[in-house]
Amino acid sequence: MASLLNSEKASGVTVNDEVIKVFNDMKVRKSSTQEEIKKRKKAVLFCLSDDKRQIIVEEAKQILVGDIGDTVEDPYTSFVKLLPLNDCRYALYDATYETKESKKEDLVFIFWAPESAPLKSKMIYASSKDAIKKKFTGIKHEWQVNGLDDIKDRSTLGEKLGGNVVVSLEGKPL
Repeated sequence: MASLLNSEKASGVTVNDEVIKVFNDMKVRKSSTQEEIKKRKKAVLFCLSDDKRQIIVEEAKQILVGDIGDTVEDPYTSFVKLLPLNDCRYALYDATYETKESKKEDLVFIFWAPESAPLKSKMIYASSKDAIKKKFTGIKHEWQVNGLDDIKDRSTLGEKLGGNVVVSLEGKPL
């Protein structure tokens, strides 16, 4: 019972177990077979259930590592295209980037709240954000995005990940 109480926040919204499973699968980078690596999620969107009581994994709104170079040319651009123009979402994006010193991978938690989203949607997503964030332990990067202008240029994410030391994102120079 205690865990149920902990996952409820001001909005009363809970986080579906599948969301936590997806996060844990993305967070843990254990050595895997090529097949397992292909099934890893590169990006995934989360939305509120129809009754607005749970945060769930959004159906068919993900990019798998195995899609890259196959059906997905550029994972970052493809991820941006998954975002709905007129509604809010939460997202996890597994960024691969390079600094002057090294190659890195980090999960980024994104709160997508476009200006054009209905006010009610913005309010419930904003008040429920803590519920999902609390489940995503160890995330170093959080990014609230309020429209395509903020996210379509990959260099903005580069700045979030490491300021001016990031030289490339997803293999593309910044």
